[in-house]
Amino acid sequence: MLHSYLIDEMSSPTHGVPKMLSYPITLTPDSNGTFLVGFPDFPEANSVGDDEQEALINAVDALETALEIYFDERRPIPAPSKPMPGQHVVSLPALETAKVLLWNEMSARQVRKADLARMLNVHMPQIDRLFDLKHSSKIEFVEQAAKALGKSLVVSLV
Repeated sequence: MLHSYLIDEMSSPTHGVPKMLSYPITLTPDSNGTFLVGFPDFPEANSVGDDEQEALINAVDALETALEIYFDERRPIPAPSKPMPGQHVVSLPALETAKVLLWNEMSARQVRKADLARMLNVHMPQIDRLFDLKHSSKIEFVEQAAKALGKSLVVSLV
């Protein structure tokens, strides 16, 4: 599995390696034979599937939609809660994980998108695309943005 995370530039990349952002979900059978999906960490994220497999696939879209809402509302993204044994989780891909971590770092430092654009000497549409989860940003640009915030992007294969 591929992991990505941000570290302070002066930190050791092997110390305290966080896991991929994997959010636990609830799967509840409905009276009509479908499965309802909920996210304890995102009350606004809900989905449904005709069967368990489809519900798990649709859960990814629900999570991405919730993340986009958080980005639009300029809210920090909550860290995943610890799943209970046997509980299903939805994991973000490495690029999306890097974008979420970058977003949270900006939120913690109260850096606006316009500030980041100035720090990187780029136009606002480039920053908007950086935080668009459906846009395949270049990982080098995410790395450059992290560096502007005093962080390093670390990717590991485990």
